[in-house]
Amino acid sequence: MKKEKVLIWLSGGVDSAVAAALLLQQGYEVVGGFMKNYTSDTGTCTTYKDAEEAIKVAKHLGIELMSFDLQKEYQEWIIDYIFSEYQKGVTPNPDVLCNSLIKFDVFLKKALELWFDKIATGHYARIRQVQDASSPSPRRQLRQGIDKRKDQSYFLSGLDQFQLSKSLFPLGELTKPQVREKAKEIWLPNAERKDSQGLCFIGNVPIRQFLMQRFPIKTWDILYTPGENLPTPSSTPGEWKPYEATATKVGTHQGAYFYTIGQKQGLGLNFKAYVYRIDIENNILYVTDKDSSALKTHELIAKDWHWIDPQSAKQFPASEPENRTSGKIRYRQIPAVACQLSPLENGNMHVIFDQEQRAVAPGQVFVAYQGEICLGSGIIA
Repeated sequence: MKKEKVLIWLSGGVDSAVAAALLLQQGYEVVGGFMKNYTSDTGTCTTYKDAEEAIKVAKHLGIELMSFDLQKEYQEWIIDYIFSEYQKGVTPNPDVLCNSLIKFDVFLKKALELWFDKIATGHYARIRQVQDASSPSPRRQLRQGIDKRKDQSYFLSGLDQFQLSKSLFPLGELTKPQVREKAKEIWLPNAERKDSQGLCFIGNVPIRQFLMQRFPIKTWDILYTPGENLPTPSSTPGEWKPYEATATKVGTHQGAYFYTIGQKQGLGLNFKAYVYRIDIENNILYVTDKDSSALKTHELIAKDWHWIDPQSAKQFPASEPENRTSGKIRYRQIPAVACQLSPLENGNMHVIFDQEQRAVAPGQVFVAYQGEICLGSGIIA
């Protein structure tokens, strides 16, 4: 039987290296693929170091390594998107978008053009094929990795059935300690390399420093209102004004677009305060206390809702008042929190939580789960 030919994304990190080794053990014909998505002369850019590590890993495993220059696509679809969203006063999640549009789109298409059967990555997630009477063909479920602290299904929530059918996640059944141990067992040259941090492919650069490449310094006011004077915010913008009228100036900032909802770092204040509203038009930051009701909400709208398996939509009809499930408003939210999904006619999703959620930031991604199954996601509006 002909071996399946797999192009694995070698990032230079230990996870993708172990994933490649596992695929070889499982009998696949494996070729490494390195994506050159972003380069910079700053010390935070890790692209060149990542490439060096990927070359070492490929040589150690005895596999070919191909290079793909995707800087143009990454610039247009990810970097430009980051700047445009921050300029609107919202906080995007480039990692989710990068998976949907770069790794499992552009990279996948190039792999298929080169006659690879599938691609693989070092993500901690699982794919399960299911077959039932509701669909004539098999469907794929995206499931959480067994290591709940490393599970990366959140970042893969924008994938579709075709992308999942052409993907492999060899680490889904392993924990991070097991991956590290495996790397040492087979003497991988990057076995001790630390996990990457920061923006996807850009590196561990402070977001303000990154945004200052395009955004000028625009110093203006930070206004503070005590939490007890701020009821839960209304969805009607005009209803904010009576409460903001009581706000007092407590400092200045360098540009409202450098901040996000719930942020406390970088305010330069002599007391703890948290951003609860970003007024881009007037370049004003509104801050309040940590436990202020202005930072809490029972509901949100997730726009451009995406079902990983379209069949899931049948489980959550718009006419049903109690569509029970769970979800996350950020990656590190463990466990997912109980909520209700109510589909809207415009393709958006109304999410109502059982318990108040704090610092829900527009532009971030809400991801829905049913047990360990990742159902889909939308951008918090």
